[in-house]
Amino acid sequence: MNKKIENLNNPVYPIMIAIAVAHLINDTMQAVIPAMFPILKSDLGLTFTQIGLISFALNMFASALQPVVGFASDKKPMPYALPIGMISSFIGIAIIAFTSQYWIIIIAVLFLGFGSAIFHPEGSRVSFMAAGSKRGLAQSVYQVGGNSGQALAPLISAYIFALLGQRGAAIVLVVAAIGIVILSKIAVWYKKQLEQERMAKKKRVLISNLPPLTKKQVGIALTLLFTIIFARSFYTTNITSFYVFYLMDHYGVSLRLGQILIFTFMAFGVVGTFFGGSLSDRIGRKNVILLSVVVPMPFCLALPYVPLWAAMIFLVIIGTLIMISFSVTVVYAQELVPTKIGTMAGLTTGFAFGMGAIGAMVIGVLMDHRGIDFTMMVVSLLPLLLLVAFFLPKDKPASAV
Repeated sequence: MNKKIENLNNPVYPIMIAIAVAHLINDTMQAVIPAMFPILKSDLGLTFTQIGLISFALNMFASALQPVVGFASDKKPMPYALPIGMISSFIGIAIIAFTSQYWIIIIAVLFLGFGSAIFHPEGSRVSFMAAGSKRGLAQSVYQVGGNSGQALAPLISAYIFALLGQRGAAIVLVVAAIGIVILSKIAVWYKKQLEQERMAKKKRVLISNLPPLTKKQVGIALTLLFTIIFARSFYTTNITSFYVFYLMDHYGVSLRLGQILIFTFMAFGVVGTFFGGSLSDRIGRKNVILLSVVVPMPFCLALPYVPLWAAMIFLVIIGTLIMISFSVTVVYAQELVPTKIGTMAGLTTGFAFGMGAIGAMVIGVLMDHRGIDFTMMVVSLLPLLLLVAFFLPKDKPASAV
């Protein structure tokens, strides 16, 4: 019995990696939608507003459901919800690959949003269960999987949709099938861990690195954290979904080169995400969040005004540093409310999806009514909101606790 209790605190690296791979597959399916935007705009004659509404439907549906799923899983964990969510996303991709009607595309992305809403809170819980004492590392590995999947969007657009058109989305179904198999195996492990906890009569509890806080202080800290997530999600949605149109219109680059530049931004975001979690274990969550705010700020503000060669460099710097706090904000929120792991994971990731949804809709409307250049200049000011990070409560490095 004592051996079983001790094992609850040991990192389980195979599961840590497996859930990250599943996250990569899940977010690759989500990435199919923004990757299709240039194709949908040209083939179906959609406006920027209609494109924004597709993104809004996908992300807002996922956003609304994620906290609900997280809250429910805190009450009663649902191991087999993971493969069920992936099946829902599979159905969504299958529909979108073969339709030419706008309203059916909206229905298809709702299936994708439902699958994502189930996956993210439960996937974060699996990451927590596999982490042991390596919370920052585990969350980074998990988020690297998701960000890597998102980073594939421009490559999918440049090398699949540019050649095969909308039907190219069907290729992703093969990857989705692999994801269903992986998640089915993870669900078996997940269920065994829950049984082991019941036998050991010991439940995993997150040890917070924050000082004792009142409910009011926690509420203020969460408000500040959600402000950071709002500004970061709004800004990154602009880069990943709409900046390619700015590159083509302002600099005259081809769609393929534009998508490769967006991929570069997202790929370096994956690098930042990976190092952010382990760095936060060493120097503290707040310090990493501040690093992701202060250093990229001048580059974000200057991006719309620089020549193409400088824009390429700026995208690398911004992508690396603004995303270095991506996994850290999730862990920080969980440490603010350590008894609600699933709920806080659902709230933070769901809020990020929701802000991305609203951002996509607002940016689409702005582009249609005020033009691409004006929209890019306005959105470049959003990172100023990230400065609220200075007012977050200070935490201790994990190594010092």
